[in-house]
Amino acid sequence: MKSELTYTLDTEGGKRSITIHTYNNAAPCSGCYTEGVFALQEGDTDLGDIVFDDKMNQWEYTGMGNLTHNEAAMIANYIQNKSQAA
Repeated sequence: MKSELTYTLDTEGGKRSITIHTYNNAAPCSGCYTEGVFALQEGDTDLGDIVFDDKMNQWEYTGMGNLTHNEAAMIANYIQNKSQAA
């Protein structure tokens, strides 16, 4: 998957443009890189992260109310589809 994607989220309040950034951080003292962590941003607002398990099946949204569970699920599904296509 590209290091940055834009997802248009269609909500009752209108369309929201969500930027998805991938993390490629090195885990301390391991030489391994973390995968499956995606930062969400809307303009200058940090929306939290979507964190997947190592198989990209289960996910968790770490945001504080900026997205509903259903909205986060739509974005997680988009990330899964993009990751499988890569």
